[in-house]
Amino acid sequence: MVATSTLKPKSSECVSELADRRYDHGCIDAGLDFWDHCLDEPQRAADATEDRTCQQLAKMFENCLSRAKKTTLHCSSVLVPEKLTRRIAREVLRLASCEPCGLRGSVLYVHLELDKGCKQLERIVYDATVVPTFELTLVFKQDGTAWPSLRDFLFMGTCFAPTFRHTLKLSPGFRLVKKKLYSSSAGTVIEEC
Repeated sequence: MVATSTLKPKSSECVSELADRRYDHGCIDAGLDFWDHCLDEPQRAADATEDRTCQQLAKMFENCLSRAKKTTLHCSSVLVPEKLTRRIAREVLRLASCEPCGLRGSVLYVHLELDKGCKQLERIVYDATVVPTFELTLVFKQDGTAWPSLRDFLFMGTCFAPTFRHTLKLSPGFRLVKKKLYSSSAGTVIEEC
């Protein structure tokens, strides 16, 4: 739907015209209030849908980290800065917004940047029924300023392998790399946050 004219809500001309036709002022105001509210609703509904998608995507990243902590990362817990997954989800949605299928046409590769290089954690296909039109590579960064805990030193060499980390702390920074797949203007966009 496209609106092509300007709307003057509750203009005095409109109200006086309806009053001349013997409509009650209270009824006129209530009717105009209803339509003002309806005009605002599409934006509110779109915001609510985007917020819900953002929450689902953030939860998807949290679940990915949870699954990877024992299998790939070999640690008992991963400390994630507050609202990091939410910030990443907003950036992912922003990068997906200009794509033909939006987020549904994406493949997300989740990595963790460690001291010795990057480790792939997971490959996420947002909607398997849609042919991917772009790839996003998310790189979480390890917090380099984190000191190992005393517990890590006590456990080293006793009952755990030397590669076992008790706690992994993530940095608030991350990197997103977008690669278009089926486009004549295919390119790569790198976002460092």
